Amino acid sequence: MRTAIFLVAAAAWFTIVAPATAAEGEQTFQHDGYTYVYKTTETAKGAKLISGHRLPDRAPFNLVVKGHRVTGTSGNANVAFDTAQARGAAGGMTAISR
Repeated sequence: MRTAIFLVAAAAWFTIVAPATAAEGEQTFQHDGYTYVYKTTETAKGAKLISGHRLPDRAPFNLVVKGHRVTGTSGNANVAFDTAQARGAAGGMTAISR
C-alpha cells in the first residue's frame, strides 16, 4: 500500500508539473532505484485514472482517484486509502521527460 500511496502522490505531482506530456503519452519518474511509467486520464464523472508499470520488474498498477479516495491494484494487491495519506510521499523523486 505504501507504493500505491507514493504512486498517487507522484502522479499528481507530475500531472501538475508536466501536464503537456499527459495527452501525448506516457510520463515517467524515478524513485528508490525504480522507474515508474504511467498515463493519467480523467473519466466523464471526474475520477482520475492512473495506470502504468514499474521497471525493471514491470509490476503493473491501476489506481482510481475519486474525490478524496483512491482504490485499485498495485502489483497483485488490492489497495484503498484516502488521498490525505499520500501527501508528502512525492519527495525525493527525479522526473524523466519523454
